[in-house]
Amino acid sequence: MTNPLAGLFKARQKEAARLDLFARGVRLCGEYLAAHGETPTPRHTRLNRAIGAFAASLDTPSADPFDSLLKVGERALEAGGESGLDLALGVAETSTGIRQRSRGAWRLRGLALDGLGRGDEALECYRHHLTLLQDTAAAEHIVRRMDTLRRRRACLEEAVALFPGPAAPLRDLLGRPTAVTAPEFAALVRAQVAEHGAGDPAVRRLLGLYGTYRRLVERTGLSDPLLGGSNPIGVGGLRGLLEGRTVCLVSDAEEAAPGARGAETDRYDLVVRCDALPARAQGERTDLHAVTLRGDAPWEGPAWTQPAGVRLVFGDPAAAWRRATRQRLVPGAQQQVGDASLRRPLTDPALLGEDGWDAATSTAFTVLRLLDFLDVSPRLDLIGFGVPGRLRPREAEWVMDHATHVDDSKMRIALR
Repeated sequence: MTNPLAGLFKARQKEAARLDLFARGVRLCGEYLAAHGETPTPRHTRLNRAIGAFAASLDTPSADPFDSLLKVGERALEAGGESGLDLALGVAETSTGIRQRSRGAWRLRGLALDGLGRGDEALECYRHHLTLLQDTAAAEHIVRRMDTLRRRRACLEEAVALFPGPAAPLRDLLGRPTAVTAPEFAALVRAQVAEHGAGDPAVRRLLGLYGTYRRLVERTGLSDPLLGGSNPIGVGGLRGLLEGRTVCLVSDAEEAAPGARGAETDRYDLVVRCDALPARAQGERTDLHAVTLRGDAPWEGPAWTQPAGVRLVFGDPAAAWRRATRQRLVPGAQQQVGDASLRRPLTDPALLGEDGWDAATSTAFTVLRLLDFLDVSPRLDLIGFGVPGRLRPREAEWVMDHATHVDDSKMRIALR
């Protein structure tokens, strides 16, 4: 005979286990805060706020503590450092215990393990994430990370096979964190170069493997390093592209739609658009697409999938710009990509080199000043920028000071 209370007891046991896991999450957050106190950096401030929101959600019936707990893990990843990654991993392990089929929790766990150099464990978590996601196209970054980890492991295994005896210590460390295996790999390379010389074929192969391994430790490998045949374009190439051609810079303002599409833009040789294109602009002509990197981790933004002839990515510092372009450019989505000479035209002494423009300067104004500075287009118009808020006040003032004609009926401002 079935016990009618069995189901109730089982449900209460599950709820008790769930509450214990949330309590563990609270302890992890408390231990982190006790160890770090108040850290003034923006990333730690966001983490502290996420911890506060998680604590509040536990006592708010309408809130979901699980989502708040995951947000703590994401902010801990952003905060970085060993302590931040340890907190992210603890939160991820707790989250997968609460919901074993949570895609976000397995992704967080993989990223935390990956950041700690525990590649084999990260791979397993990434596999769980992709199995639950069932759409690898939506997780391109995770797929590339998995490929990178596999290639790193392959470098280590081949190095061990080249020198079985001397590489025994490295073989024993396979599967251990990168912080342990990387120094041992370097020691193996130094020892074999000293013993056999750099001209030895096996040593040359070992050096190649070590170089590949170090690159894959520093950054994620690209599935298509040539980006589907995209060519880099610098200042000279952009000037040649613009020379003698009419150009319009189109706003994404809804009010600009009637004049920013179709026959109006077809009159120009080159159409320029900025940042994330609205849904109504999908499929419309974009000859040059400009974007600006924002935030502390700009490489984590969505991929730039909009088709464009040329894509210019503005950003500083150089390391963040390189990482973002590697991770967010999509093979085949553009024919040419702006190189490092075009990444900060307003402040670069080799270009405008102007003071007073900060990181909040709009993408539209940055690309406009670049086009105006190159001064090779017989016509340079702005469409839709008469709408308030499209440009910052100082930017709008500069535009009106340099305008040669304003057509309010078509929302067009001419600079030539």
